[in-house]
Amino acid sequence: MERSDMVISGFGGQGVLFVGFLLAYAGMLEGNYVCWIPSYGVEMRGGTAHCFVTIANKEVSSPIVDRPSVVMVFNNPSLEKFETAVTPGGHLFINSSLVDIEPKRSDLIVHRIPASDYANELGNSKVANIILLGALIQATEVVSIDNIYLALQEILPEKKKKMLPLNYEALKFGMSNLV
Repeated sequence: MERSDMVISGFGGQGVLFVGFLLAYAGMLEGNYVCWIPSYGVEMRGGTAHCFVTIANKEVSSPIVDRPSVVMVFNNPSLEKFETAVTPGGHLFINSSLVDIEPKRSDLIVHRIPASDYANELGNSKVANIILLGALIQATEVVSIDNIYLALQEILPEKKKKMLPLNYEALKFGMSNLV
C-alpha cells in the first residue's frame, strides 16, 4: 500500500471519529505514516461529524484529504457531501440501514451494508461502525485485521474493555457480509 486517503462521516454519536482513529492507530502499528483529522459540529452527539484519515508508506505532506479513495457514510447528508470527492474507482461504503438515497456516480465501487440492522442482530446498535469497518478492511486491505484487534485492545478505555468480544464479532461480521 502506497497511500490511502479516507473520509468517514455521519452524525455525532455514530462512532465515525472512533473508527477513523482506530484505522490510523492500526496503520501506525503497521509502521506506516498516518494522519487523523477529526471534525464535528456544535453538538457532539447528533451533530455532523467526519474525519479524514491518511495511511501511507511515506511521510504525509498534508493532512488535507481532497480526493479520498475510500469514503464511509452513515447518513444521507454525508453521502451528499462526500460522494463527489471520491476518486474514480474508489470505494464508497454506505450504512444502508440509515442511508435511503442512491449514489449518483457510476464510477465507484459501492458497498451497501445494513450495518445498523446487523448491529441490532448482534444485540448492540453501537457496533454498526465496527461492522462497516470490517467490510472496509475486507475490501481494501488498508490495514490488517490483527492490527485492528491490537488497536482496539490498546485504545479502548478500561471501562469499555468488556466490549472487546462484541467488537471482534462485529468486525468479523462486517468482513463476512461485504457486498
